[in-house]
Amino acid sequence: MRHFPIFLDTAGRRIALAGGGETALAKLRLLLRTEARVTVFAPDPAPEIADWAAAGRLTLRRRPFGPGDALCAALAYAASDDAAEDARVARLARADGALVNLVDNLEDSSFLTPALVDRDPVVVAIGTEGAAPVLARAIKRDLEERLSPVLGTLARIGKAFRPRAAALPQGRARRDFWADYYFRAGPEAGPEGAEAALDTLLDRHLSAAPRVGSVALVGAGPGDPQLLTLKARRLLDQADVVIHDSLVPQAILELARREATLIHAGKTGFGPSVPQTEINRLMVAHAQAGAQVVRLKAGDPGVYGRLDEELDALSEAGVPWSIVPGITAASAAAAGLGQSLTKRGRNSALRLLTGHDTDGFTEQDWRGLARPGTVAAIYMGRKGARFLQGRLMMHGADPATPVTLVEHTSRPDERRHPATLATLPEAAQACRGAAVILYGLAPRAADTLSLPETPVRQETAS
Repeated sequence: MRHFPIFLDTAGRRIALAGGGETALAKLRLLLRTEARVTVFAPDPAPEIADWAAAGRLTLRRRPFGPGDALCAALAYAASDDAAEDARVARLARADGALVNLVDNLEDSSFLTPALVDRDPVVVAIGTEGAAPVLARAIKRDLEERLSPVLGTLARIGKAFRPRAAALPQGRARRDFWADYYFRAGPEAGPEGAEAALDTLLDRHLSAAPRVGSVALVGAGPGDPQLLTLKARRLLDQADVVIHDSLVPQAILELARREATLIHAGKTGFGPSVPQTEINRLMVAHAQAGAQVVRLKAGDPGVYGRLDEELDALSEAGVPWSIVPGITAASAAAAGLGQSLTKRGRNSALRLLTGHDTDGFTEQDWRGLARPGTVAAIYMGRKGARFLQGRLMMHGADPATPVTLVEHTSRPDERRHPATLATLPEAAQACRGAAVILYGLAPRAADTLSLPETPVRQETAS
C-alpha cells in the first residue's frame, strides 16, 4: 500500500485551490461539503465559483497562485487544467509546507482524493492508487445503492446517544446493542423514531441475561480467501476470538474483526505442535467467558481436522457449537488440474487417506488402491511418499500410474508436481510446503486448461 488512507479533520483548517475551470469546479463541489476554509486562486473563475464566493462559502482571490498562498494550509490543490501551471503551483505550495494534489497527476501528488460515498457522518472512501478510477466509480455506485439514505441521520442520533450506551459493559454487549440499532431497530423506526427506539433498546439490553459464548468450527478452505463460504466470512466478522491452524493464510486471518483476539494453535506434521488438549481448553475457556469463538481450520473441519475430538470436548463442557464446512484441499487441487475426482468409466468411488502417521497406511485396502482407474486424495502424505509407493507397487500398482502433488493449492504460490508412481518420492522431495497427493490424476493438457486467476508454477519431477 503506497497511499495510507486517513480521515483528516478539516474543521477550521485552510485548503487552497488554484484553478477556475471545470477541473476546479469538480474538486470544489467535494471540498465545500467539508468544514474547511477554502481559498480559490483564479484570475478568471467560472461563474459558479464567483457565486459561491458571493454567498460566503469560499474566499476568492482573482489572481494567480503565488508564494505564501498555501501557508498554514492543510492541503493544496493544483487544478488549473494546465500541466506547467499546476507544476508551478505545486512547487510553491510544497515550499509553504502544504500537502499537494495535482489533479490527474498521480506521480507528482502528495495525496489522492478518493471516491466518496457520503452519508455524513458515515463516509466511505474508495481508492485504487490511481490505477483504476473506473473501478472506484463502480464500487461507489454499488455502495450508494446498498447504503440507506437515512444511515447518516441514524449515525448522528447514535453519536449523541453514546454516553448513555456507556452503561453497557464494554465489548460484546455494547457491540450487540449498536448492531441491533443500526441493522434492525433504527431502520425500522426511521429518522423520526430512532431516538425513542434507542431508549427502548437500551433498556432491553441492560436487562438481558449475559450472552452465552459459543464455538463455530469453521472451514477456511484451501487458502484462497475467495473460496470462503459467506457464512464463514460472517462468523469471522463477528468473532471475539479466532483460534486458527498454521495452514490458514494471513489473507484470511485479516478478514477477522480488527478487535478479535487471534490465537495460533497450529500443528506441524512431525514437528512442533500445540497439543490437542490445549486447543480444547482454549475453546472451552473463551466460550465459557462469553466469547463468540471461531475455531478456524484449513480446508474442511470434518476432513482430517480432529473435529470429533473437539466436539467431544465442547459437548462435555456444555458449550454450544456449530459446524461450517469448507472446501477441502482435494476438491481445490483437482479443480486446479482441470480434473474431476470421479468420472464415469474411470472411478465410481473416491478415497481420502491420511499419510501423517505412516502406520495408518497399513490399514488400507492396498490391493483395491492398486487397481487401474483408482483415484485417491492423500493428505499429509509427503513424508510417507516412499512407503506409499512401495505398498502400492507391492500390491500390483502400475509404476506409470499418474500422480500429482499439489502444493499450497489455490494460493498465489501454488505449485503442481506432475509425476508417476515410479517418481513419486522424488516429486515429494521437491515440495517445500503442505501438499495433497492426487493418486491417479494428471493435469489436463495445457491447451485445454483455462488459465488460472493467479500464475501457478508447474514443475515436472525428475
